[in-house]
Amino acid sequence: MCILHASLCGAAATALVAAVAIPAAAAAPGDRVEAVREAKAPRQVTSLTEGWRFRFGGDATGVTDPTFDDSGWEQVALPHSWNRLGEYQPTRSADSNLAQGVGWYRLAFTAPPRDKGQRQVIQFDGVGAVAEVWVNGVRVGGHAGAFSIFRFDITDQLRAGAPNLIVVKADNSKPAPGSATADVIPLGGDFFVHGGIYRGVSLLTVDAAQFDTLDHGGPGIYLSTPQVTDAAASVAVLARLRNAGPGRRRLTVNTRILDAGGAPVATDSAPATLGANATLEVRRSLTLAQPRLWQGRQDPYLYRVVAELVDKGRVIDRVEQPLGVRTFAFDPARGFILNGKPTRLHGASRHQDRQGKGWALSPQDHAEDMAIMAEMGVNTVRHAHYQHAQEWSDEADKAGMVVKAELPFVHQSSIVDGPPTAALVANARAQLLELIRQNYNHPSIMIWSVGNEIDIGAAINALRKGGKGPNAQSRSMLVELNAAAHAEDPSRPTAYADCCDGTPSPLSRPGAEVLNDVTDLIGLNRYFGWYYGQPGGVAGALGTLHARYPDRAIMLTEYGAGGAFSQHTDNPLGGPVNANGRPHPEEFQSWVHEETWKVLKKQDYLGATWLWNMFDFASDSREEGEAMDLNDKGLVSYDRKTRKDAYYFYKANWSDAPVLHLNGRRYVDRAYPVTDVRAYSNADTASLTVNGRDIGSAPCPDRICVWPAVALKPGENSVTATATIGGKPQSDTIVWQAPDAADGLHIRVGSLTGMTVSTGARFGSDTFFVGGTVPEMRMGARGKPAESGVGGTQDAELYGSYREGDFGYELPLPDGQWTVTLHMFEPDAAKAASRSFDVAANGRVVLAKFNPAQAAGAPMTAVTRSFPVRVTGGKLSLRFTAVGGPALVSAIEVVPAAKPTAR
Repeated sequence: MCILHASLCGAAATALVAAVAIPAAAAAPGDRVEAVREAKAPRQVTSLTEGWRFRFGGDATGVTDPTFDDSGWEQVALPHSWNRLGEYQPTRSADSNLAQGVGWYRLAFTAPPRDKGQRQVIQFDGVGAVAEVWVNGVRVGGHAGAFSIFRFDITDQLRAGAPNLIVVKADNSKPAPGSATADVIPLGGDFFVHGGIYRGVSLLTVDAAQFDTLDHGGPGIYLSTPQVTDAAASVAVLARLRNAGPGRRRLTVNTRILDAGGAPVATDSAPATLGANATLEVRRSLTLAQPRLWQGRQDPYLYRVVAELVDKGRVIDRVEQPLGVRTFAFDPARGFILNGKPTRLHGASRHQDRQGKGWALSPQDHAEDMAIMAEMGVNTVRHAHYQHAQEWSDEADKAGMVVKAELPFVHQSSIVDGPPTAALVANARAQLLELIRQNYNHPSIMIWSVGNEIDIGAAINALRKGGKGPNAQSRSMLVELNAAAHAEDPSRPTAYADCCDGTPSPLSRPGAEVLNDVTDLIGLNRYFGWYYGQPGGVAGALGTLHARYPDRAIMLTEYGAGGAFSQHTDNPLGGPVNANGRPHPEEFQSWVHEETWKVLKKQDYLGATWLWNMFDFASDSREEGEAMDLNDKGLVSYDRKTRKDAYYFYKANWSDAPVLHLNGRRYVDRAYPVTDVRAYSNADTASLTVNGRDIGSAPCPDRICVWPAVALKPGENSVTATATIGGKPQSDTIVWQAPDAADGLHIRVGSLTGMTVSTGARFGSDTFFVGGTVPEMRMGARGKPAESGVGGTQDAELYGSYREGDFGYELPLPDGQWTVTLHMFEPDAAKAASRSFDVAANGRVVLAKFNPAQAAGAPMTAVTRSFPVRVTGGKLSLRFTAVGGPALVSAIEVVPAAKPTAR
């Protein structure tokens, strides 16, 4: 199925209102429309962000009463959330606040004056997660859903020229039977639902006859471009009108399309008769001659549509909305096509929180996030996993991003085993309607996502019960939401993001409902190289589902790996990563992205790819990497101040800007005196110097430049890369501290990170190896590796990993006499009697038919063996060869012959 469409956003079809279609030709720019006059702005917007008082929890008695004394409450300004979580440390500090429950807000204010016949409507841009609102002691309404705009007409409750009181109850209780959020999506997910009035609040003063302010938080006018050619574009305008007054109104709807400079390029005028206390739809069509297209990042050209409601020559309401003229398609074989041209969509997902603020972001925060993404070369953004702020979508329009906008139907469809409740389905439909109405006119948005990993919650619960438990019953709800999205907006395709179908993940459960055949587009969240498999395996997994669903475009909606700023490895292939815990070496994250992108860029059929995630974000289920309550798969820090190495890998691949970035700048205190130096660059070649010494030039295939086995001097080393890009010189310098090569090498075999043992010796991560395998980690509770359980040593964790099989080590060492000590043990009692192997140093057997259990006296007991070696030519070769079973070693240390080893 090729989803082709020439529309900014199609006409909504499900509003239960009276409709009138007036098929009149659009007026040319110079044609006459009804003359209008106005003394002041017809729609006035008063910000209500200052002067609030707040209290979390406590006795609710009397809180909504205007006479209640709130003088002891905290004074706050909006946007505000009481939650703060996510820190780059292993435990929560006193600054963290993960409280879930009820927060109360009160605002005393004087309402702006209104003319006779005007109404006053309060608008909330976002309250987490369930809201109730009182005005002067009268409950005016409630709203269930953390992400949408909602409005209430409070004219009858406000007192003109007198103090007024607004009270808001915000409830972000954890979903549970009987809670306020039990039937409100999302029921779960790998992100935290912050509580509070975390977006703005305003009061709209508008005529009783208006572009409908109560149309599910929408703008009241809805735009589409059903036909686009080089010569002309037809612009369909749907105006939803409301008359909240008691009398019939004969009005005129004037519409103008303005170019980016503000000049009118098309105009139209149409009569509209509004009955008392009634609603009306007016549909018009304008013609835009020789339209300038919205060309994504290349040229995100925006028109403005100004719609005015006129009564006897006086403008009584006005709405302005963006218009971007473009055609697009998602083709199963050719991927994404924008304005007739195949366009590779490569981008990232984004959550809406940041360190120290939670969800309470400013317009400047949104603009900074977009600038960071644009700098990396992103051309598409996934709004994970809910409706984002209008300020953010405005930034996407202006930046030329192609957007996947999402409904927060995430993780699960029921908080108990079984199908979703009718109330939950109704809430999801309401949030979907709000998502589409409120974002209808954003040209950047081209996909409505109606679900993400909605069966994974049940799979996780079953896994925790030893694989027992029912599969999710989510399909019927997904089918209903998909149909609702098509009915509301047939012009945009729908999508679903699947977690597990066909993956080697334990969450891929037999008998699970098929979900990938429901929506127009198939989104796949695949973590090859992180949670399972190898990075390159993603190509085969995508190809399999592409073959299974040949009529649907495939998108990779998530891929990636965690990356810590303070945890490092000398070789990302040195051992297994602890994906659900600690550590998360930054270099491992880079490797996963390098290897994944190498295969993804060759898959021309993909509709889009979104890496996970642009920024580290809050999740109270996470204790991983170096952080607490953070998902560290972002390429940029939670506070947006630091970019990880992988950020520059994509910038080198996706951006037109010159890029030359040396990796490992945070790995300052190096474990070894010899290391590979890596850089990301869009230069063909780059050159390297270390302490002014010329190392030479290296090619940069796949935007990766490597100088292998570079020797460092003891102490400080200045490492500088240079290149010429676009005729201009570029350079980057980092500083490392290196150990003295004369002190030898200490290797923690089978581990991505090093450790310091009881003697004070520092063992680095596993590297310099050739061959062998490293077993998966033995895991304990909450993502923590189980203790090694090895006895006979003061340093049991040195034996927590090992390399096994037939393998070797090529160790860079200065010439001279050395002592080698091997640390070993027998991990498998069943192999204790039969295991034996040889160890050779520079071709000479130094251990023959060695049996670790026999030498130690028992399995799971440490044993060491030392032997002298002489190094010539700067290299020591160690070879481990199976005899009666696979060879193994847990640690290797090489010290000068006169120096004692760690025991």
